[in-house]
Amino acid sequence: MEENNRLKLSRRDMIIGTTAAITAIAATKVTGVEAAKSNKIAVLEVSFVVNGKKQHLQLDTRTTLLDALREHLKLTGTKKGCDQGQCGACTVMVNGRRINSCLSLALQHEDDNIVTIEGLGSPDDLHRMQAAFIKHDAYQCGYCTPGQICSAVAVLEEINSGIPSHVSVNLNRSPSLNSDEIRERMSGNICRCGAYSNIVEAITAVAAKKI
Repeated sequence: MEENNRLKLSRRDMIIGTTAAITAIAATKVTGVEAAKSNKIAVLEVSFVVNGKKQHLQLDTRTTLLDALREHLKLTGTKKGCDQGQCGACTVMVNGRRINSCLSLALQHEDDNIVTIEGLGSPDDLHRMQAAFIKHDAYQCGYCTPGQICSAVAVLEEINSGIPSHVSVNLNRSPSLNSDEIRERMSGNICRCGAYSNIVEAITAVAAKKI
Protein backbone atom coordinates (compact mmCIF):
# COMPACT_ATOMS: atom_id res chain seq x y z
CA MET A 1 0.00 0.00 0.00
CA GLU A 2 1.15 3.50 -0.70
CA GLU A 3 1.95 5.55 2.33
CA ASN A 4 -0.69 8.15 3.12
CA ASN A 5 1.11 11.43 2.41
CA ARG A 6 -1.02 13.68 4.58
CA LEU A 7 0.23 17.10 5.54
CA LYS A 8 1.94 16.95 8.90
CA LEU A 9 2.30 20.12 10.95
CA SER A 10 4.45 20.70 13.98
CA ARG A 11 3.02 22.39 17.04
CA ARG A 12 4.99 25.52 16.16
CA ASP A 13 3.68 25.57 12.56
CA MET A 14 0.10 25.14 13.78
CA ILE A 15 0.39 28.03 16.23
CA ILE A 16 1.88 30.26 13.53
CA GLY A 17 -0.84 29.30 11.06
CA THR A 18 -3.65 29.78 13.55
CA THR A 19 -2.30 33.20 14.59
CA ALA A 20 -2.07 34.28 10.96
CA ALA A 21 -5.64 33.17 10.29
CA ILE A 22 -6.99 35.01 13.34
CA THR A 23 -5.08 38.14 12.33
CA ALA A 24 -6.48 37.96 8.80
CA ILE A 25 -10.05 37.59 10.09
CA ALA A 26 -9.62 40.48 12.51
CA ALA A 27 -8.21 42.64 9.73
CA THR A 28 -11.30 42.19 7.58
CA LYS A 29 -13.61 43.42 10.38
CA VAL A 30 -16.64 41.90 8.65
CA THR A 31 -19.39 41.26 11.17
CA GLY A 32 -22.84 39.94 10.31
CA VAL A 33 -24.25 43.49 10.20
CA GLU A 34 -21.37 44.86 8.13
CA ALA A 35 -21.66 41.95 5.71
CA ALA A 36 -25.35 42.72 5.27
CA LYS A 37 -24.58 46.35 4.53
CA SER A 38 -22.01 45.37 1.94
CA ASN A 39 -24.36 42.83 0.34
CA LYS A 40 -21.95 39.98 1.07
CA ILE A 41 -24.47 37.69 2.77
CA ALA A 42 -25.06 34.55 0.73
CA VAL A 43 -28.74 33.90 0.01
CA LEU A 44 -30.00 30.68 -1.54
CA GLU A 45 -33.38 29.14 -2.25
CA VAL A 46 -34.58 26.09 -0.35
CA SER A 47 -37.74 24.09 -0.96
CA PHE A 48 -39.35 21.66 1.45
CA VAL A 49 -42.76 20.43 2.52
CA VAL A 50 -44.01 21.79 5.84
CA ASN A 51 -47.19 20.32 7.30
CA GLY A 52 -48.21 19.03 3.89
CA LYS A 53 -47.60 22.29 2.03
CA LYS A 54 -44.71 22.95 -0.35
CA GLN A 55 -42.66 25.95 0.73
CA HIS A 56 -40.05 27.93 -1.25
CA LEU A 57 -37.85 30.31 0.71
CA GLN A 58 -34.95 32.63 -0.07
CA LEU A 59 -32.74 32.38 3.01
CA ASP A 60 -29.46 33.58 4.39
CA THR A 61 -27.38 30.40 4.28
CA ARG A 62 -26.86 30.65 8.05
CA THR A 63 -30.59 30.44 8.85
CA THR A 64 -31.52 27.53 11.09
CA LEU A 65 -34.56 25.41 10.41
CA LEU A 66 -36.04 26.79 13.64
CA ASP A 67 -35.75 30.39 12.46
CA ALA A 68 -37.05 29.49 9.00
CA LEU A 69 -40.17 28.01 10.61
CA ARG A 70 -40.74 30.77 13.15
CA GLU A 71 -39.58 33.92 11.38
CA HIS A 72 -40.27 33.12 7.73
CA LEU A 73 -43.26 30.77 7.85
CA LYS A 74 -44.72 32.19 11.11
CA LEU A 75 -45.13 28.72 12.62
CA THR A 76 -44.46 29.90 16.15
CA GLY A 77 -45.67 26.71 17.85
CA THR A 78 -42.10 25.45 17.60
CA LYS A 79 -40.32 27.20 20.46
CA LYS A 80 -36.85 28.65 20.79
CA GLY A 81 -35.58 27.65 24.21
CA CYS A 82 -31.88 27.21 24.87
CA ASP A 83 -30.97 27.54 21.15
CA GLN A 84 -28.19 25.01 21.84
CA GLY A 85 -29.97 21.69 21.30
CA GLN A 86 -30.23 20.92 25.02
CA CYS A 87 -33.86 21.59 25.97
CA GLY A 88 -35.88 20.07 23.12
CA ALA A 89 -38.41 22.91 22.91
CA CYS A 90 -37.66 23.24 19.19
CA THR A 91 -38.27 19.56 18.36
CA VAL A 92 -39.94 18.92 15.00
CA MET A 93 -40.19 15.82 12.83
CA VAL A 94 -38.25 15.57 9.58
CA ASN A 95 -39.06 12.61 7.37
CA GLY A 96 -40.63 10.96 10.39
CA ARG A 97 -37.66 11.41 12.72
CA ARG A 98 -37.42 14.00 15.47
CA ILE A 99 -34.65 16.59 15.43
CA ASN A 100 -33.66 19.74 17.28
CA SER A 101 -34.46 22.35 14.66
CA CYS A 102 -32.19 24.93 16.32
CA LEU A 103 -29.13 22.83 15.43
CA SER A 104 -30.02 22.23 11.79
CA LEU A 105 -29.58 24.65 8.91
CA ALA A 106 -32.67 25.13 6.77
CA LEU A 107 -30.64 24.51 3.60
CA GLN A 108 -29.90 20.98 4.78
CA HIS A 109 -33.55 20.07 4.31
CA GLU A 110 -34.09 20.46 0.60
CA ASP A 111 -37.12 18.35 -0.40
CA ASP A 112 -37.60 17.06 3.16
CA ASN A 113 -41.00 16.50 4.74
CA ILE A 114 -41.25 18.55 7.94
CA VAL A 115 -44.02 18.33 10.54
CA THR A 116 -44.41 20.87 13.34
CA ILE A 117 -46.92 20.95 16.18
CA GLU A 118 -49.30 22.87 13.90
CA GLY A 119 -49.25 19.98 11.45
CA LEU A 120 -50.21 17.31 13.98
CA GLY A 121 -53.66 18.61 14.78
CA SER A 122 -55.91 21.61 15.31
CA PRO A 123 -58.15 22.70 18.21
CA ASP A 124 -61.09 21.16 16.35
CA ASP A 125 -59.26 17.99 15.37
CA LEU A 126 -56.61 17.11 17.95
CA HIS A 127 -53.96 14.50 17.37
CA ARG A 128 -54.27 11.63 19.85
CA MET A 129 -51.06 12.70 21.58
CA GLN A 130 -52.34 16.26 21.98
CA ALA A 131 -55.58 14.92 23.47
CA ALA A 132 -53.62 12.67 25.82
CA PHE A 133 -51.49 15.56 27.08
CA ILE A 134 -54.67 17.47 27.90
CA LYS A 135 -56.35 14.50 29.59
CA HIS A 136 -53.30 13.66 31.72
CA ASP A 137 -52.32 17.27 32.55
CA ALA A 138 -48.94 16.67 30.92
CA TYR A 139 -47.99 20.33 30.91
CA GLN A 140 -48.08 23.42 33.12
CA CYS A 141 -46.62 26.57 31.57
CA GLY A 142 -46.86 24.92 28.14
CA TYR A 143 -43.67 26.37 26.67
CA CYS A 144 -41.99 23.01 26.14
CA THR A 145 -45.23 21.20 25.25
CA PRO A 146 -45.02 21.47 21.41
CA GLY A 147 -41.56 19.91 21.44
CA GLN A 148 -42.64 17.30 23.99
CA ILE A 149 -45.61 16.26 21.85
CA CYS A 150 -43.61 16.10 18.60
CA SER A 151 -40.96 14.05 20.35
CA ALA A 152 -43.56 11.75 21.93
CA VAL A 153 -45.18 11.05 18.56
CA ALA A 154 -41.77 10.23 17.09
CA VAL A 155 -40.91 8.01 20.09
CA LEU A 156 -43.85 5.73 19.36
CA GLU A 157 -42.75 5.56 15.72
CA GLU A 158 -39.26 4.58 16.88
CA ILE A 159 -40.70 1.79 19.02
CA ASN A 160 -42.91 0.58 16.18
CA SER A 161 -39.85 0.55 13.91
CA GLY A 162 -37.92 -1.58 16.41
CA ILE A 163 -35.30 1.06 17.25
CA PRO A 164 -33.85 0.12 20.68
CA SER A 165 -33.50 2.43 23.66
CA HIS A 166 -30.19 3.02 25.41
CA VAL A 167 -31.62 1.39 28.56
CA SER A 168 -32.54 -1.80 26.70
CA VAL A 169 -30.86 -4.81 28.32
CA ASN A 170 -31.11 -6.83 25.12
CA LEU A 171 -30.75 -4.76 21.96
CA ASN A 172 -32.02 -7.65 19.86
CA ARG A 173 -35.43 -7.86 21.51
CA SER A 174 -38.42 -5.78 20.50
CA PRO A 175 -38.55 -2.34 22.21
CA SER A 176 -40.93 -2.10 25.14
CA LEU A 177 -43.14 0.60 26.59
CA ASN A 178 -41.95 0.45 30.18
CA SER A 179 -41.62 3.79 31.95
CA ASP A 180 -37.81 3.67 32.14
CA GLU A 181 -37.53 3.27 28.39
CA ILE A 182 -40.02 6.04 27.66
CA ARG A 183 -38.22 8.37 30.09
CA GLU A 184 -34.89 7.63 28.43
CA ARG A 185 -36.26 8.25 24.96
CA MET A 186 -37.82 11.54 26.12
CA SER A 187 -34.76 12.66 28.09
CA GLY A 188 -33.80 15.26 25.48
CA ASN A 189 -37.00 17.21 26.17
CA ILE A 190 -36.73 19.27 29.35
CA CYS A 191 -39.79 20.40 31.34
CA ARG A 192 -38.96 23.12 33.87
CA CYS A 193 -42.37 22.62 35.49
CA GLY A 194 -41.61 18.95 36.18
CA ALA A 195 -44.61 17.34 34.48
CA TYR A 196 -42.57 14.26 33.60
CA SER A 197 -44.74 11.58 35.23
CA ASN A 198 -47.85 12.93 33.49
CA ILE A 199 -46.00 13.05 30.16
CA VAL A 200 -45.11 9.37 30.54
CA GLU A 201 -48.73 8.57 31.38
CA ALA A 202 -49.93 10.42 28.26
CA ILE A 203 -47.50 8.57 25.99
CA THR A 204 -48.38 5.21 27.56
CA ALA A 205 -52.10 5.90 27.07
CA VAL A 206 -51.63 6.67 23.38
CA ALA A 207 -49.44 3.60 22.90
CA ALA A 208 -52.13 1.45 24.53
CA LYS A 209 -54.72 3.11 22.26
CA LYS A 210 -56.70 4.38 25.25
CA ILE A 211 -56.96 7.88 23.74
